Amino acid sequence: MGKYIIFKAESMSAEGWKERRLSQSEAFTSILAEHYDSSNSPLPEPGYRLREYHKVSKFADKQFPDASTHSRVGDWEVIRVEEYTSEIPSADFEAVVICYCQYSPVTTPLEPMPEIQIAQELQEV
Repeated sequence: MGKYIIFKAESMSAEGWKERRLSQSEAFTSILAEHYDSSNSPLPEPGYRLREYHKVSKFADKQFPDASTHSRVGDWEVIRVEEYTSEIPSADFEAVVICYCQYSPVTTPLEPMPEIQIAQELQEV
């Protein structure tokens, strides 16, 4: 089991709302990101910031041309965390966590991402 973590803008009209559309219905959403976490890592806390991922063309890998090449600490900051645990033994998640975020711009450098590693078995296929 694991945790389903949802990062959500504090309000629907928060910065960038015009870009947050659901692909299936084109409806607007306040969800910034979703993560499934099966580790024992602690939950995000107020002050945690989402990372932004960018592709810098001159660093793109020819084998993975659409992959991100850099990341940075982003402008969305967690301000409140709510955790809902399941009491159902066969539940898909042990907890659903909602991290409410506010837009709080910061200037942070782009950092190169590690090179994509391909398992040897996959290379031989």
